[in-house]
Amino acid sequence: MTEPRARERGLPAPLRHGLLVVLGVVMVYPLLWLVSSSFKPTDLIFRDPSPWPSSFTLENYVNGWTALGPGFQQYLLNSAFIAVASVIGNLLSCSMAAYAFARLDFRGKRFLFALTLATVMLPVHVLIVPRYVLFSQLDWINTHLPLVVPKFLATDAFFIFLMVQFIRSLPRELDEAARIDGCGHWRIFWRVILPLSTPALATTALFTFIWTWNDFFSQLIFLTDRDLHTVPVALRTFLDGQGSSSWGGLFAMSVVGLVPVFGFFLAGQRYLTQGIATTGIK
Repeated sequence: MTEPRARERGLPAPLRHGLLVVLGVVMVYPLLWLVSSSFKPTDLIFRDPSPWPSSFTLENYVNGWTALGPGFQQYLLNSAFIAVASVIGNLLSCSMAAYAFARLDFRGKRFLFALTLATVMLPVHVLIVPRYVLFSQLDWINTHLPLVVPKFLATDAFFIFLMVQFIRSLPRELDEAARIDGCGHWRIFWRVILPLSTPALATTALFTFIWTWNDFFSQLIFLTDRDLHTVPVALRTFLDGQGSSSWGGLFAMSVVGLVPVFGFFLAGQRYLTQGIATTGIK
């Protein structure tokens, strides 16, 4: 009796659905406006707020692709290399660190795990100066190494925590059965734990790819050569403080830069939902 009465006190279903539709339109409108503006002539972008272009043109895509010297595919390839390498690095290093914290017993494990989680509270702006000094001494500035190598050293504590929570949910009887068959920790990790951790691994891969692809600050600091720039840094080049910004090319290349992220998200959406539901992040 309580549940039907609670529903009666809530908003009627048509009104609730209509409100959700309105909120959905408000959320999607900026994206629709961006896509629409990429097909408008530059002089109509800010004069025509309609999400549907009154005048259709592909000039922004043609000019934007070659506006920065080398073709825009160079920046897409740079971003793809850094993002894919970061995904591989996080999957390998964070999964091994998570297995150690979740399954191994060693002195100081709780303290080290707490210390690892504490690094989540450190903003990147606090770490950027010592990181820059370190990479400068290694002569890594203006290369992709500062953006890729740390991913292979388990520096993302969020993903370590996510995988630890998932591995702890797996029954230890699986480890004991594998140990009876003669498996050590390495084989248990590769043949038992890792195959069962697909949802957590997919969540890590998806978040790593999106965050790395959209990263602007770190890439701007470490990359100075235009040929090494990534998509976010290249898009910033379209804006000129002297007033000669190429808005049409900026919007067109922004749409191009969104396509890999959107495709990667659609491909891993099912694993993302399953990974969040089974790791306690919810």
